[in-house]
Amino acid sequence: MLGQGRHTALALMSLLLLLWHEATPIEVPQDPKIQQDLKQPPTIVKQSVKDYIVDPRDNIIIECEAKGNPVPSFSWRRNGKFFNIGKDPRVTMRKRSGTLEIGFRSGGRPEDYEGEYQCFTSNDFGAALSNKILLRVSKAPLWPKEVLEPVVVTEGSPLVLPCNPPPGLPPPFTFWMNSAMTPIPQDKRVSMGLNGDLYFSNVVAQDAHTDYSCNARFLFTHTIQQKNPFTLKVLTKEPYNDTSYNATDPYGGRKVAESTPTFLSPSGSESSKMVLRDEQLLLECIAAGLPTPTIKWFKKGGDLPGHKVKFENFNKTLKIISVSEEDAGEYVCMANSHLGSIRHSISVQVKAAPYWLDKPTDLVLAPDENGRLVCRANGNPKPTIQWLINGQPIDSSPLNPSRQVLGDTIIFRSVQMGSSAVYQCNASNQHGYLLANAFVSILDMPPRMLGPKNQLIKVIENNRTFLDCPFFGSPLPELRWFKNGQGSGLDGGQYRVYINGTLEIKRARAEDEGTYTCVANSILGKAENQVRLEVKEQTRIVKFPEHQSAIRGSTARFNCKVKSDPSLPVTVTWTKDDKFLYLGWRLRKDDESLTIPNVNEGDEGTYTCTVKSEIDEDSASARLTVLEEASLNPSVSSALPPDRPDPPMDLDLSDPAARSVRLTWIPGNDHRSTITEFLVEFEEDRWEPGRWQNLSTYPGDLNSVILQLAPFVNYQFRVIAINSVGQSQPSSPSPRYKTSGAAPDVIPRGLRGWGSKKDNMEITWEPLLDLERNGQNLHYNVWWRRKDVGEEWSNMTTEGSKHIIHNTETYVPYEIKVQARNEFGPGPESNMVIGYSGEDKPTDAPTDLRVSKVDSTKANIHWKSVDPNSVQGEFKEYRLYYCRESSLVPGLMVSKENKTKGFYSTTPQPSSILSDLVPYSKYKMFIVVANSRFEGPPSNSVEFSTKEGVPDAPRFFRINRRSFDTIYLEWDKPLEPNGILTGYQLKYQTVNGSRVGRQQLETFLPNMTDFTLRLPDRSTRYKFLLSALTQVGAGEVYAEESPHFTNEEHFTDTTGLVAPGRQIWDLTVEPNSNYANVSWRHNFPAGSSEFVLEFTLDSDKTVKVVPVNQQPPIRVADLIAGAAYRLRVYSHELNSISSNYFTFKTKAAYIDQVDIATQGWFIGLMCAIALIILILLIVCFIKRSRGGKYPVSIKCLGGCCVTGFAKYLVRDKKDLPLDSVDQKDQDGSFDYQNGSSVPDRNENENRSLESSDEDNKPLQGSQTSLDGNVKESDDSLVDYGEGGDGQFNEDGSFIGQYTVKKDKDETEGNESSEATSPVNAIYSLA
Repeated sequence: MLGQGRHTALALMSLLLLLWHEATPIEVPQDPKIQQDLKQPPTIVKQSVKDYIVDPRDNIIIECEAKGNPVPSFSWRRNGKFFNIGKDPRVTMRKRSGTLEIGFRSGGRPEDYEGEYQCFTSNDFGAALSNKILLRVSKAPLWPKEVLEPVVVTEGSPLVLPCNPPPGLPPPFTFWMNSAMTPIPQDKRVSMGLNGDLYFSNVVAQDAHTDYSCNARFLFTHTIQQKNPFTLKVLTKEPYNDTSYNATDPYGGRKVAESTPTFLSPSGSESSKMVLRDEQLLLECIAAGLPTPTIKWFKKGGDLPGHKVKFENFNKTLKIISVSEEDAGEYVCMANSHLGSIRHSISVQVKAAPYWLDKPTDLVLAPDENGRLVCRANGNPKPTIQWLINGQPIDSSPLNPSRQVLGDTIIFRSVQMGSSAVYQCNASNQHGYLLANAFVSILDMPPRMLGPKNQLIKVIENNRTFLDCPFFGSPLPELRWFKNGQGSGLDGGQYRVYINGTLEIKRARAEDEGTYTCVANSILGKAENQVRLEVKEQTRIVKFPEHQSAIRGSTARFNCKVKSDPSLPVTVTWTKDDKFLYLGWRLRKDDESLTIPNVNEGDEGTYTCTVKSEIDEDSASARLTVLEEASLNPSVSSALPPDRPDPPMDLDLSDPAARSVRLTWIPGNDHRSTITEFLVEFEEDRWEPGRWQNLSTYPGDLNSVILQLAPFVNYQFRVIAINSVGQSQPSSPSPRYKTSGAAPDVIPRGLRGWGSKKDNMEITWEPLLDLERNGQNLHYNVWWRRKDVGEEWSNMTTEGSKHIIHNTETYVPYEIKVQARNEFGPGPESNMVIGYSGEDKPTDAPTDLRVSKVDSTKANIHWKSVDPNSVQGEFKEYRLYYCRESSLVPGLMVSKENKTKGFYSTTPQPSSILSDLVPYSKYKMFIVVANSRFEGPPSNSVEFSTKEGVPDAPRFFRINRRSFDTIYLEWDKPLEPNGILTGYQLKYQTVNGSRVGRQQLETFLPNMTDFTLRLPDRSTRYKFLLSALTQVGAGEVYAEESPHFTNEEHFTDTTGLVAPGRQIWDLTVEPNSNYANVSWRHNFPAGSSEFVLEFTLDSDKTVKVVPVNQQPPIRVADLIAGAAYRLRVYSHELNSISSNYFTFKTKAAYIDQVDIATQGWFIGLMCAIALIILILLIVCFIKRSRGGKYPVSIKCLGGCCVTGFAKYLVRDKKDLPLDSVDQKDQDGSFDYQNGSSVPDRNENENRSLESSDEDNKPLQGSQTSLDGNVKESDDSLVDYGEGGDGQFNEDGSFIGQYTVKKDKDETEGNESSEATSPVNAIYSLA
């Protein structure tokens, strides 16, 4: 019983849903005016993916973008708790967006921000949610440290080398390589499994290597981790020779035990696998055995889906792309060799995360309308549906009597303002979830016209015409069309009104000209627009050009006489073979013809005359054939071009019937062009005698057809043949055929009842067309009766299309219908239509009109309604008349224009909002009630004043560049200050392409209307935003950009003089990788002008400016290799004089392979070494030259002088005396002048020669002898030689050969202990 009750309730609910009238959701047009004023809840337009993996090296960006009106605000939850962004300095939220940016420049770990994030966006009308975004940081861990023992395996045995890559996020891609970074060859025998392991079905001796290495490539961080290599040793029973290996016999003729197939992966005989719908299914079977088994796949109970299945990895892997439920089942893989086979069965289950069947969409409703949100999803298992409103479970939200939740559907009934919200549908199961936001917006918007105002439409007579009237409102307004502001709405007959507001005129006639008004009405008011229709006569060619043949040298003439509407200008053009015909000096064209004198072979072709007006066109063609004189012989007539066919002949009528007859004819000559179509025309002698009308067309291969006719018409017919050239002349008319009469078939259209006076009702309809009469004595039966009073029908018969009922009550409903009848009987009755008698003036006035909540542009108005019976007609609206009396701004004059606004309301105390008021103004208003024809008496008058608002934009804003360095700004006060002006504010910033600089602000007193800005750079451009200020704030912005100097045609230099005739042209570029050679030409005086090269990088629009003061060509360096540039050259003094832009691309970067000896760095290094050596030599020279005298011991052997020891003292004190050393042989000094400085060998003087280093120097200017006495410092030289005397120059340099030897006895044991060394010269003391 309980189950039966539940089924009964569900059936009843289904019946109620079927009977319930649901309003069609309102489609809001994308018109900018509508979108600007449209108040809507937020809608999320962009968000990050659910499973969001980020690179730890980059900043984290979590996206959340939304739109709505008002602009929505954003907040976040992290791991289900409110995420306070302001407390974390690393986290920022983008302006006018919910996107989070987490930066780590100041430290921090990305791993600390892992978790589940959800974005909330809200405004006054609701809140929307993003998906739950699981944020995880990508990881690329290293392989664990391990020591891999060599793997030893017997030849012919199976082997698995495990990979076991480190778990990464996302998982890595694995592959095997050797030490040479070459992939391990894989084939039927050796392959890598899905888990990354390397499988050998059987091992051969050639597999023995020491470098089997598994590699893991982490795609997200672009890193590769390598596992320690495996060493594989293969044990063989017989010796192995590399030369005996071949692909067909990998064992080289050696005997290796064969084995039956077994499975390496998966194990056992059965396994199972679960895969989600739309994902990829991978099944794997890897077998071992010798010889290597082959793998085959089957599906039990059916065939493999061939269009979805792929076999990979040498048939070891079965891959199904985008799995669906029908792919579930049992799959079998079989490993087979000549020793036997083995099978493995894999049971595949297909589950499904939730997927949409019917996703909820945004719903826009008017007050009191009905609607529904539907959220249907499927999955395996079946997902559960949860509804939320503004992010909160709908069960916990306040009770809303207009809303009912029925499982996956929410029903709305009689919605009211203020109930807009965003609803979330969450469909979830164990495999995932779906979240959809759908707002329900309750919109009341008065009717608006969206199209252009007062359009003029010109159409061709008898053509189908459409007059557009796009409109919008909420609730959806009713649209009606009127012609010339009179009569009832246009619909029916030749008029048809479409739901989008378009009026179709099926056949435009001259009498259809006029002004058409479309009026959109709703309970919130009305709007209207006008379209002016002009019907024009068709433009057509009345005298066609005809095919002709002309003898070479003669004159040919093609006619083209045109008839068109006098008010439409037309142009006539000629083409030859579909190309524009250049007339030149020979061809002549007038209004009606084209003349070709002195015809030659080049004139042969097809000539087309085309006449065009602004709304239509017509064309006609004819071919000119140029003949030699002999070609006029009839024997060559086959060379003539095709022509129009001859008219059909011998028309005959047969098989007569009440409404049909068979027409037969004989086609005429087709003149070398096949007849493609026959046109049958008719003429009748009763309604429009002499006028031929189209009846029907038939294919060109028919010459006998059955014509469908109308009753009671006396027909005659004619036929026209048509081929590719054109139409034939009409045939002679057929005999007349009169159809019998019949009762009318057509119901009179456009039936309506309306009152022209307060005590009558006019019933009108459209009369039948002439061919719809079906007989003589056409009359109309009209019936009417009061609605809902139970009275009998009244009727009358009339020949006209109108009947007036007099002495009716004011505005009462009538049921009316009409029927056409003739002498053969009545036709079908029309449907019953409700009409109303005439209206009278309303008797009552609305009372207690008042205002409240007045701000700058709106005011709430309230009044008490009238008695509905006092309206005395169809209640249309309460019509408010209001007028702006004055402005509260002192001295501001206003136009006292009376305005109206309609309000539809049936409540006892209506209220509404009067908008679009001018701020800071005084208004006066009253209200009346209106029906379709009259207005009632006015209510009490009310005066009120609007508050101060923000001002309009300045009346004008001009930017003048008076010199290169200044910009002069000038503006005027706003037309509507909307309050007391307190000043102006000017915001400006530099602009360079898409990049803008920092914004700067200037403020001015209200009496200032100009400003001069000095430019820091002549090429700087600015964007200016000027607005006036009141106490309320800044008003509408007037935006302008400073003119670019290249666009100023008469721009002057700083002297105020224009440079006439100066130009820069012929700009060329020869690009290299990082530089370019630029050249141009100019007519500036030599040396009198500097130029500027402006490079614009295409990739980011950055600009590089290079000033030059030399003549071209110029080499410009520091360019980016492989980049595209735009270049122009302009004068530095006269910026307006510029070349055209030149686009070029630099070459890609490359490295030259050259000899090291030619490299600059090498040459520099060698120079530096040489310089250091030279400096050291100079230092040595200086040290030797400091001090006056020093003892030297020299050996000269065989002409070579060898220095044994040199001891010198440097004289530091200048006040010590220095004795003369000239001619002092006694003290051992040398006489450099006479060369006798060598002492006698036998002379027994005590010469001292000391050997000591710099640390043991004696006192300056003195020397200690062997006897202990202090002697004056002098130079001593003991030489040995075998020949002549040795000589020295004045500076002590060696000038001769020495042949004396040193006597060891003379030194008395005081010889130098140092080894001797050869020298090239002896340096003197300065």
